[in-house]
Amino acid sequence: MKIHFTIIAQKINFLKVFFLFFAMYSNTFLGQELPPIIKYSPSIYAAGNQNWMITQDKSQNIFFANNDGLLEFNGSTWSLYKSPNETIIRSVKVINNKVYTGCYMEFGFWTKQSTGQLQYTSLSQKIKNKIQDDEQFWNIINYDKWVLFQSLSRIYIYDTKSGTFTIIAPKNIINKSFSTGAGIYFQIQNEGLYEIENGMSKLISNHDNLKTSRITNIFAIDEGLLIQTQNNGRYKLTGATVSKFAMDRAIESSSIYSAHLLSDGGYALGTISNGLFIVSSAGKLLYHITQNRGLSNNTVLSLFEDADKNLWVGLDNGINCINLQSPVKSFSDDTGLFGTVYASILHSGKLYIGTNQGLFVKDNNTNATFQFINGTKGQVWSLFDNDGTLFCGHDSGTFIIENGTAKNIFSASGTWKFVTVPNQTNLMVQGNYFGLSVLEKVNNQWRFRNKIVGFDYSSRYFEFAGRNIFVSHEYKGIFNIELDNALSKVSSFKTLTAPSKGKNASLTKFNNTIYYAYSGGIFKFNNLTKQFEKDKLLSAVFEKDTYTSGKLIVDKSNKIWIFSKNYIHYFTTSKLGNELKENNISIPSSLTNSMLGYENITQLSNTEYLIGTTDGYYRMNLNGLSFKNYNVALTNISVNKLNQHIINSSITTEGSYSHDENNISFSYAVPEYNKYIDAEYKYQLFGFQDNWSEWSSKSTINFKNLPSGFYTFKVKAKIANSEAENVAAYSFRVNKPWYATIFAIFCYILLGIYVANYVHAANKKHYQQQQEKLIDENNLLLEIQQLENEQQLMKLKNEQLSQDFDAKNKELAVSTMSLIKKDELLALIREDLKNSTAEGGINNIKSVISNITRNITDDKSWNVFKEAFDTADKDFLKKVKTAHPSLTPNDLRLCAYLRLNLSSKEIAPLINISVRSVEIKRYRLRKKMELNHEQGLIDYILSI
Repeated sequence: MKIHFTIIAQKINFLKVFFLFFAMYSNTFLGQELPPIIKYSPSIYAAGNQNWMITQDKSQNIFFANNDGLLEFNGSTWSLYKSPNETIIRSVKVINNKVYTGCYMEFGFWTKQSTGQLQYTSLSQKIKNKIQDDEQFWNIINYDKWVLFQSLSRIYIYDTKSGTFTIIAPKNIINKSFSTGAGIYFQIQNEGLYEIENGMSKLISNHDNLKTSRITNIFAIDEGLLIQTQNNGRYKLTGATVSKFAMDRAIESSSIYSAHLLSDGGYALGTISNGLFIVSSAGKLLYHITQNRGLSNNTVLSLFEDADKNLWVGLDNGINCINLQSPVKSFSDDTGLFGTVYASILHSGKLYIGTNQGLFVKDNNTNATFQFINGTKGQVWSLFDNDGTLFCGHDSGTFIIENGTAKNIFSASGTWKFVTVPNQTNLMVQGNYFGLSVLEKVNNQWRFRNKIVGFDYSSRYFEFAGRNIFVSHEYKGIFNIELDNALSKVSSFKTLTAPSKGKNASLTKFNNTIYYAYSGGIFKFNNLTKQFEKDKLLSAVFEKDTYTSGKLIVDKSNKIWIFSKNYIHYFTTSKLGNELKENNISIPSSLTNSMLGYENITQLSNTEYLIGTTDGYYRMNLNGLSFKNYNVALTNISVNKLNQHIINSSITTEGSYSHDENNISFSYAVPEYNKYIDAEYKYQLFGFQDNWSEWSSKSTINFKNLPSGFYTFKVKAKIANSEAENVAAYSFRVNKPWYATIFAIFCYILLGIYVANYVHAANKKHYQQQQEKLIDENNLLLEIQQLENEQQLMKLKNEQLSQDFDAKNKELAVSTMSLIKKDELLALIREDLKNSTAEGGINNIKSVISNITRNITDDKSWNVFKEAFDTADKDFLKKVKTAHPSLTPNDLRLCAYLRLNLSSKEIAPLINISVRSVEIKRYRLRKKMELNHEQGLIDYILSI
């Protein structure tokens, strides 16, 4: 057996090499155009690889029986629910509002809770003792009020009304069970096909092919039953007659694991290792989709067609959604031999595709293979039809394509583009790598005529404006070229200062007006002002969405196409005026895989267009781009406290949250599964931000730290260009904290009153104490003031005493002077009397002289002076005597006079000596006091 499989593997590898070799050297490619396929890998939906069964509920959410549990998808988010015993869920079926599932030794149903989450209810627990060991439930069928759970050994029939069970237990293995409008069938291995009637099994055919061939599915037809087997093709059962139903050989040779009847009468057949077949109702093969043609995996475990006629494919590794009814079909080449598409054209019923690998052709609207046109190997830039002649702009020059062959008519440089000369049908100008050149039609044959001399810049985009030509150069800007009448040379050219150059800029003519586009906007040429002016309507494209390319394309229907990050835009002229009408196709650049700056779109018919991509192309029908109205719905509302677990809230009732549950997240979705249409949302939280947000594809929004209050959250959705019919709304309240409630406020008021009274009383007491303290302080201040006053008074008294002392001193000096004057007078008189004795009256005079002499007593005057001096300057003489014991009474007398600040002249009469004698006495006094030479005698005496 091991050797047998090795030989098979070697044969398979040989076939792969052979087909690759054949593709490389035959220059042909299968031209099958497929509907869009959305791939969901296990890493995206975060669950197991295998998906065994698929179903859909009334809200159009999709459910999958997955290895890791029950998987739910609402168009935006995936949710996984583990099975109750954490085993593989093998079957799933939505019946009314319940999601029934079957797994290992367990079956039951899930119901949607108010939070949007699913909750499980077990049915098998009611008959736990009747379930066989190691049973797995592979299928669930609904018929009227009954739900059937099928394992490989039994069928459990559940009556949803009474809640009772009926069990069908054949002796052999049940391969599979089936439901049609006519009844319920199941196949027993080696016995044949049975039907259930009145809760009992009934054999309807034991034909050998139905006994030995595993049945994949059964479909009801007018003649009876159409039976699809796994390995032996398809059979028709009419009464008791079994006949073979012819199928495509590729299907006949494949192992069909799953089959599904489509709404259009066709069939989807999933195989083991050979991908998916889509067959018409007549049995014609429409599509064969494999892993190298778009599927994630070649083994198809389950199939389901949803309400929008999308085909869901549960694979051995992942999930795919095929938009069978999509107006967009795609052709892709995973070998890399076809290359990136830069140009396309429909010419004489044939579709020409120009890529970086060359030029390919096939019959239009067929699955025929693409044929390579010899001689065109290399980069194709453009394809142009001029009056029935097909021109190809190529890296090698210019080719004319006729009858599948290429004829080179210009090879001096690569050719970008072709433009017919106004009013001259026999002339064309082509833009080359190095300037412009002229093609001429002579004798019904096109040939190269001349290069236009004087301009050698690359001319990828150019248009005529009278005899002038505008050329757009990505790195230079816009050239305005004036040609001579013969189109042989450039008379003059200049570079425009505005608008400026830009990456991926382009220039084209639309409605006889030249338009220029770059990241700064879209500008049109004004023939009156001879200036480019910004077109606000077209420029709004780059303002609303991210700029990716300024490529402008005008089709045969006079539509102008513009590309941005998330949309393809086209503008049409109103039939009743010159106004432009905008239309958006929400196909992002990431999906089209276009080369930025080299986007290309070609009109194949009135409504059909071809868009080139990096690995093929898309074919799009504009009439099919209308989509039904969808409803947006809130799918989850969750709240959480800071650093705590998320809590899911009810989405059906008004919410009420505590003040610390103010981090609220909203999830919403539109159950739309088109590959090229992304739902966009905008929201409003009334009470927090009253304005609507901008449109965004994000389906979750979180509000943090909401203050207390009442809020209403609203969300709108937009599919393509149409908004959803409804606005999903949810109202909720963030409660105030307990300390901000009305009761708390009432308590605060009472507490405030109490505190106010308390504070008032405390303040009153405080102020009384302050008043008393102030009084005490005032009293103290008064006492201090009184003391200060007393001190001031004492100071005044002292000053008065000092003044009195000074006065006494002055009086003493005056009295001393008076005494001196008296003595001087008496002395003078005595002298006069002495002189008069000589003349007579001697006796009388003598008597007078005697009395005067008695009155002139120095000692008496000194004693009076000393007593007065001691009174005025107490203890001075004693201090001097103590300091200088050697001083005589006369010295002390001199000190007293000096203390009174008397001069030597004033002192001399007092002691009856001359002034000179006073000076001598002062000198002697200094020596006795041992005073320094620098020290003054009077200063010293005054300092004592």
